[in-house]
Amino acid sequence: MAIIKSNLKHLTTTLACLALTSTAAMAKELVLYNASDSVNTALVEAFRAKYPDIEVKFVSGSTGPIAERAIAEKANPQADVIYLVNNTALEQLTAAGVFEPYEPKDSQISEQFRHPDGFYNKHFATTMCMVVNTERLASKKLPMPNSWEDLLKPVYDNEISLPSPMKSGTGGAIHTTFVDAFGWPFVENLNENVFKYSDGGSGGAELAATGEVAIGISFDTTCYQLKSSGKPVEVVYSGITPNVTEGGGLVAGAPNPEEAKLFLDFMASKDAAEVLGKVVGATAVPGYGLVDLSKVTLWNMRRPVAIDEFRTEFNNRILNKS
Repeated sequence: MAIIKSNLKHLTTTLACLALTSTAAMAKELVLYNASDSVNTALVEAFRAKYPDIEVKFVSGSTGPIAERAIAEKANPQADVIYLVNNTALEQLTAAGVFEPYEPKDSQISEQFRHPDGFYNKHFATTMCMVVNTERLASKKLPMPNSWEDLLKPVYDNEISLPSPMKSGTGGAIHTTFVDAFGWPFVENLNENVFKYSDGGSGGAELAATGEVAIGISFDTTCYQLKSSGKPVEVVYSGITPNVTEGGGLVAGAPNPEEAKLFLDFMASKDAAEVLGKVVGATAVPGYGLVDLSKVTLWNMRRPVAIDEFRTEFNNRILNKS
């Protein structure tokens, strides 16, 4: 009897160990690297509600360090998905071999936001626009601007404020687009009408909202927030739209590829677009967000930008002559 009891005890222990091993083997996990903690938090919450059996872990940081970390780990990937990084980082990661192609199931993403070879998808765009103070226009008898070219008119002398590319990513996107589309003379002529360059992306729009200048240039969520707050402003888009797009892709050799694909499927769905539409300007899924992309022409940069070199040029051409 003692032998039987001993064997039963051993069998019970073995079965318990096997059960624990099996449970551990079945545990689902997903590791995300992202460059926008607040947006990531909202998306992860929605994904967890849909897939409660998947444990989601994430690392948040700035775009540069996140991309550098993923490239350094390429031989031994620790992340399953890298996302919420800008278009420059997406190209950098693709060129470094960090991503492998994956086309999400039932994708609702517009064609213009998809990589031609499927290495990544962009999930939203931050668009740049004007905030125009209608009361100041009326008091100064100034015309409503309808294009970027209008801003060069002498009538707007000292009536324009926008972020500096020296410290602001928004300022960098605006000015590099102007140079790419129109050339340095456009920026030099625009500078003649600039009252102030702000350090932050919202500064120019805020000056326009308070009536210190007639026209501020900023990014979409700031522009629409100022309008919805009751300020006497109109949001104006020009023929071309400076923008920053952000997205993500599947890490080649990801530790949890199936969970990663489920997440990318989610990011290409209307469920994710509904979440994004509350925190970004324009989603890649039509019908969500503050900006109707069917009425906006996103500018695709024709030339690569080395931002440090651009800042040196801007400092020499603009700031040192102001």
